[in-house]
Amino acid sequence: MRLSSFRATAFALALLLPVGPLSAQETPVPADPAPSAEQPDVKADATAKPRDPLEIYADLNLFGEIFDRIRAEYVDPPDEQQLIRAAIQGMLTSLDPHSGYLPPADYGDMSQDMSGEFGGLGIEVTMEDGVIKVVSPIDDTPAAKAGIMANDLIVELDGVQVQGLTLDDAVGKMRGPIGTDIHVTVMREGVDKPLDFDLTRATIAMQAAHFSMEGDVAVIRLSRFSEQAFVGIQKSIKDIYATRDGVAPKGIILDLRNNPGGLVDQSVYVADAFLKQGAIVMTRGRLPEESARYDAQPDALDAQLADVPLVVLINGGSASASEIVAGALQDHKRATLVGTRSFGKGSVQSIISLGPDGAMRLTTARYYTPNNRSIQAVGITPDIEIFQNVPEEFKGHDEIIGEAGLAGHIKIEGQKETTVGSSVYVPSDKAEDTQLQYALRLIDGLETNAAFPPKAE
Repeated sequence: MRLSSFRATAFALALLLPVGPLSAQETPVPADPAPSAEQPDVKADATAKPRDPLEIYADLNLFGEIFDRIRAEYVDPPDEQQLIRAAIQGMLTSLDPHSGYLPPADYGDMSQDMSGEFGGLGIEVTMEDGVIKVVSPIDDTPAAKAGIMANDLIVELDGVQVQGLTLDDAVGKMRGPIGTDIHVTVMREGVDKPLDFDLTRATIAMQAAHFSMEGDVAVIRLSRFSEQAFVGIQKSIKDIYATRDGVAPKGIILDLRNNPGGLVDQSVYVADAFLKQGAIVMTRGRLPEESARYDAQPDALDAQLADVPLVVLINGGSASASEIVAGALQDHKRATLVGTRSFGKGSVQSIISLGPDGAMRLTTARYYTPNNRSIQAVGITPDIEIFQNVPEEFKGHDEIIGEAGLAGHIKIEGQKETTVGSSVYVPSDKAEDTQLQYALRLIDGLETNAAFPPKAE
């Protein structure tokens, strides 16, 4: 498992939804982008006229003047540190939904995320209209077991309204010592009254991957791209062969549904597990020297899986790193994608340490699939679109627009954005999971489709 030649950097690349404290790790960047016809053709806006430095300093003086007036005249003595951090947060969040400031405590939480364990409820969340929206509950956590669902709106935590809290503040309230209780109130579309949940915080062991056998077909569920993602894939494949006395499965289904993303390097490693060569993902920043290309390399794992048919399941909750893997496997004709359109997050965030003052999360690049596709605010369309049989009480409320529905999202000139929702509903009963069952029948030969198996050009 190898990447191109790297140079050391002071920041970490992360590909994540705007969930609570993000996880990231130091990921090196190639010193020189590999020249290729596959290089994305994206031009920086060279026509924008730089502002006069004197105008910029005048604006900074305005900021200083307002800060001094608040300190001197506000009805109560303000906390100057909070004022400055709020200004920094406002500056970053004005850029796009994924940039932001991480105070020291939240930066510490992010480090916990990297380790794969913390005390919490197990919910991936985002901010929408001043309330916390559930992107997806994490498998086998208090939230998932209690029945909290994607698209639920968290309106109260321990009786305190969420309205007015920042996303980081709300996440901070949901996290806490293992074994402590919290009362969560949610609103659910289609349900008239608020729903109350009494949850006990548990160790959220971010086991990224686990597998099951459905007859002769292996199903690998990858819930997120944490540091344990590729290790989990490796272990799952090893265990699959061990349970079958070394015999390859009839096929593998990689389930990326409602996987919100994670680390760049993990998405590369996971895609590389199924590819022996070619580009996996390309990033393009503001400056040409910030571009990078990540390639697959031949190794024992992809050789072992070379003749095993592969189906990847995606839906409206499959975002970021999930889309990198799905896009790479689709472009290389290695896998058939089944499900509904993905989320459409096509940007890269750098986590830049600010020492004792925390860190900043800054969008620094866009990413592209091997065929130069940008999925920003568009998503990845599956080769075979299969919808779930949604229960009556959830019909019409099981969809999420995705990146295109986030205020302030990055736009790509000339690219038509998604305007309709994509389903995020996945039934807990495998027998009722129409997407999974279709993929199983496809591999077993009980269903036929021109997209399976994919034909390399």
